[in-house]
Amino acid sequence: MPDTSLEPSWRDSIYRQREELARMLREPLALLAGKCVPVWGDRDRLNAVLLDGFSSIPYCTYLYAVGTDRVQISDNVGKAGLAPEHYHRNRAERPYMKEAMPAWGFLLSDAYISISAKRPSLTALQVVASEAGPLGYLGADFDLRSLPVTSALYHEPGSWRQVKGDPAIRSTLFQQTRTESPMDRNMQKALSILEELITERGIFQCLIHFSSSQATIWTIDDPLRYRILDHEVLKDPNICLVYPSRPYPTDAAIPRDDIARLLDAMRALRMVDTTIYLRTGSINIFNGTVSLTFSCDGSHYMRYEEFLAKGANFWSGTAAEPTDARDK
Repeated sequence: MPDTSLEPSWRDSIYRQREELARMLREPLALLAGKCVPVWGDRDRLNAVLLDGFSSIPYCTYLYAVGTDRVQISDNVGKAGLAPEHYHRNRAERPYMKEAMPAWGFLLSDAYISISAKRPSLTALQVVASEAGPLGYLGADFDLRSLPVTSALYHEPGSWRQVKGDPAIRSTLFQQTRTESPMDRNMQKALSILEELITERGIFQCLIHFSSSQATIWTIDDPLRYRILDHEVLKDPNICLVYPSRPYPTDAAIPRDDIARLLDAMRALRMVDTTIYLRTGSINIFNGTVSLTFSCDGSHYMRYEEFLAKGANFWSGTAAEPTDARDK
């Protein structure tokens, strides 16, 4: 099994992507800012400089100049030309204007949602300064859809994660009791069918809704579409005839022989207690993870080995939370 401990997290991927974008944008913006100095304060001449320099800023949506008071002193300049309605616009409350400008005079903002298009965007700001001191800023807006992705897609971490659910459900936990579902009455047959589908019929992800007696599955042959198996299907082994036989993937992170153990452990969590019980559970053989959502609406995501190492009593008791648990 590959070691993913050194793979980039989503935060690492964001950092590397921003670092590459900053490297790409800093020099052309600094050069264009220098050309703005002689015409600063003259709207028409400033617009002309920005129009001429627009193509030098890669992937840019709009260029504009802003004074030290955060009020725009040029039109917006884009691919379609000038947008004069933005002249004299006060940008002081925009998120990129509230970030601290680094000492080197270039800022690549955090991503935000744009006002006009309502889409994820970011802004690069370059200080414009003369020998007498700062004049303002050259701003460049970017639509995230237009920016290249230069960093590798991050891997989902395998460490145990806990997500607390709806407080209203948690507060009434001890006022509820598990009601037997059709799947509960047919549990062994349903899990045997799911084991067959996962180990022999090309199903790589399975989300089991114990309380509503259904399972959502994804198959290797058609991975972008899910199928729903209701309780009638889950008590009929003939459903296995619908899915062609497929060898168990050699690159699966979960060994084939552990699928039955995982399903049986989920069955135990469903039945172990009438107050704290499993509502949904999922298995992804390529991630090597399982997810569990309990009657208290709390969810857990963890490596399959760690899940198998814990008994049903651990989950129904008051065991300590993982040290990296995150509330959302």
